[in-house]
Amino acid sequence: MLLSLRALPAGRPLTRLRAVRFSSHDAPQYNEPTGLLFGEKPPPPGFRRIKQPWESLWYWGMYGSMAVGVVLMYFKPDTSIQTWALKEAKRRMEERGEQYKYEPSSLTRPS
Repeated sequence: MLLSLRALPAGRPLTRLRAVRFSSHDAPQYNEPTGLLFGEKPPPPGFRRIKQPWESLWYWGMYGSMAVGVVLMYFKPDTSIQTWALKEAKRRMEERGEQYKYEPSSLTRPS
């Protein structure tokens, strides 16, 4: 934020306004990239990576909830307006005694 012209002392030249930082601290921290995945050093040859305690819970929770979601979406009832309208139209036509299924007439086509 720049200072307004009134905030500058009278003896200062107006050629350069200084920037003021309010409620700020040091510059943001920056971690140099190391080229390691998640910053972890790979284990020595012949050793396996040690999993942290929260990792198994995260995997089971994430992929388990996805599996439950897929099953629920598969068995979700069809509540679309088109399905309801088709059922309603068939019911009303049956009540009137009309056929709702097209059947070609037995008349022969002229050649």
